[in-house]
Amino acid sequence: AGKDYTIKIDIDDKFPADKALRKFKRYCEAFGVIKEYRKRKEYKKPSLLNKEKLEAAEKRRAKANRIKRRG
Repeated sequence: AGKDYTIKIDIDDKFPADKALRKFKRYCEAFGVIKEYRKRKEYKKPSLLNKEKLEAAEKRRAKANRIKRRG
């Protein structure tokens, strides 16, 4: 189950709309709304998710080893 957040930004005469929009985007990023949206955009089989997860882990390990050997 995903997280359920309500993002509310009050706008009045003193608070311009473009500033409120930037604040809203920042909140969406902080709460992971965009990440969750991209995750749900298309269905991936659990086996494919597991394979991608293992590949990402291997990529991180290889990068860590490269950095370790360099310095």
